[in-house]
Amino acid sequence: MAEAMEITTFFLAKNVTMKGFIAANADVDAWLKLQPGFILRRITQRADGLVTDMLLWTSAKNGERAAHGIVTELAGSPVHAAVDHSTVDWSVNVCRHWVD
Repeated sequence: MAEAMEITTFFLAKNVTMKGFIAANADVDAWLKLQPGFILRRITQRADGLVTDMLLWTSAKNGERAAHGIVTELAGSPVHAAVDHSTVDWSVNVCRHWVD
């Protein structure tokens, strides 16, 4: 199985800071560590405010399953209110090249 990269970009909801967004992710981070195939997560923010949330999975299937779990199993997470959902772009794609 090939690793897969999950990349989600979005802007934060009005009046939400990056510090607040990261705090709202506490339950998500703990949950991710328990998910099959989870390797790592990185979050960045561009100067214009665009957030990139990147996760590496052992397979696309694991990444897609977990992404659906975020909206079902963690439906009550404060992270959902921290995101401007009209700006979300999400995908999980198989890694085709990597350098160790």
